[in-house]
Amino acid sequence: MQLIAGERCALAASSGLVNAAPDQASKTFLATQTLDEGRHVEIFTQRLYDLGVKPNDLETTIKTYINPHLGKFAEVLLEKIDKKDFVAGVVGQNIVLEGMAFSVFEMLHAGAEASNPKFAHTLSGTIADERRHVGFGENRIGELIRRYPEKKPEVQRMQREMTKHMLATFHEAFARNGSPAEARTGAPQKDRAGPTYQGLNLAEASNEEMEGALSATVLKEFKTRLGRIGLEYQSPV
Repeated sequence: MQLIAGERCALAASSGLVNAAPDQASKTFLATQTLDEGRHVEIFTQRLYDLGVKPNDLETTIKTYINPHLGKFAEVLLEKIDKKDFVAGVVGQNIVLEGMAFSVFEMLHAGAEASNPKFAHTLSGTIADERRHVGFGENRIGELIRRYPEKKPEVQRMQREMTKHMLATFHEAFARNGSPAEARTGAPQKDRAGPTYQGLNLAEASNEEMEGALSATVLKEFKTRLGRIGLEYQSPV
């Protein structure tokens, strides 16, 4: 459920950024990204149907089960998009949101690779798209941050707020569900050779350990990518 909510946010953000882009190359890339995000929404919507959600119940189901912290995360980003703030929008979309999605999908892929190869294959394609989107964010926004250094404080405040909601989303998701369902579909608990993510055996790890591994991975990537574009990571704590 959270996957489709996140991808819907990414679709709204990337499509909104097309007209806010200051140059044709950025418009063109963001148009292709919008197509990618639309495909992701379609893929994860179909997965919900495959799991038994009826098409007529889709919107109600998403509204019922979306993590409220993820909803706040999306609101922070889409507020920047609505204001046509290209620099903040691309950092929020292509660095923060896509960076989060990249790590979540990698964790899900690790859990599904042996037990659900079809879903793992789907995730592989999605991960490749996210990697490309993050690369655009780093390359394009680094140049704009150097050109408009006065944007730094505002963008860093947005990053801090989005990070706060992201970590709260992770905490509630693992506390409520144990883990993303697919990360639990690997080897049985007794199998010490189960799927691994960042050196963590997903078949044996506690909920807290999985939350910690995912959060640490995402934050490490944030710090690296933000540093590349001339921004300092802002801790929400």
